Amino acid sequence: MTAAVLAAVLGTALAGCSDTGGKRAEERAAREAAAGGRAAVNTPKWTFAMVTHSGDGDTFWDIVQSGAKQAAVKDNIKFLYAHNEEGKEQAQLVQSYIDQKVDGLIVTLAKPDAMKSVVKKAHKAGIPVITVNSGAEVSKAFGALTHVGQDETIAGEAVGDELDKRGQKKALCVLHEQGNVGLEQRCDGAAKTFDGKMEKIYVEGTNMPDVQSSIEAKLQSDKGIDTVLTLGAPFADTASKAADQAGSKAEIDTFDLNAKVAAALQDDTLGFAVDQQPYLQGYEAVDLLWLNRYNADVLGGGKPVLTGPQIITKDDAAELASYTKRGTR
Repeated sequence: MTAAVLAAVLGTALAGCSDTGGKRAEERAAREAAAGGRAAVNTPKWTFAMVTHSGDGDTFWDIVQSGAKQAAVKDNIKFLYAHNEEGKEQAQLVQSYIDQKVDGLIVTLAKPDAMKSVVKKAHKAGIPVITVNSGAEVSKAFGALTHVGQDETIAGEAVGDELDKRGQKKALCVLHEQGNVGLEQRCDGAAKTFDGKMEKIYVEGTNMPDVQSSIEAKLQSDKGIDTVLTLGAPFADTASKAADQAGSKAEIDTFDLNAKVAAALQDDTLGFAVDQQPYLQGYEAVDLLWLNRYNADVLGGGKPVLTGPQIITKDDAAELASYTKRGTR
């Protein structure tokens, strides 16, 4: 065998090892590290903080945190979390993390006016920021690297299309947090594509008895409502109870997915759900911050990284049920 041929053979063999065996070894190491609660990288122990507009006891944000924490383990990140549903208080929490000189921030912009100044402060301080879940339309202007979530208007439009497919005529959109622009966008998007009539009702989301009584009263006074659209998974079950108490046969549909919603879809208590994959929002936000600090990577090319919407029906629920029970969907 000539020297040239031998070199070519060896080069091919080495390339094969690099493309397959090496890649498999890296993937195996990452899996083993995640399973054992150990980092899969040797970068410094950076600290990332997430601050959301969640109220107390919101299971949606438990799923977001689950994804973020899993990515943090893999990426050797110390992960901090804080939340407040009031915009002013949320901004104060972000400021406290800026003062602590964290290495990266993940924030939601449900109330963008209250958050604008503090996000710009983080950017000026050299702290990379990624926005998640809400605020896609202002994320870039505020100085964030990118946004991870769903476009709420597009998600709403998908709901309107689905209601039309189902032949619905009159829907009640239940907004559980006043001032949350994302919730308004969901209702407005649905109204845009829905051929029927869409009406809004505002409720106090932190008071479930009030939510139930408000929906119940509306269904009793307007028998023409054939759909109740809730904008968060915890409110779907409450809406179902309200419909039962009101003697209404209105279909209950909801944004977001959890174990209760998956079960309700399977037993026809709910019509459909809109999944935006909250686990993925948390996971990708941490991962993208790590990539930016490690390799100056920015994903999205200036556009949001979309995690939804996906319309989930009874046909899909069984497959996703096991994931919802473990808290990742």
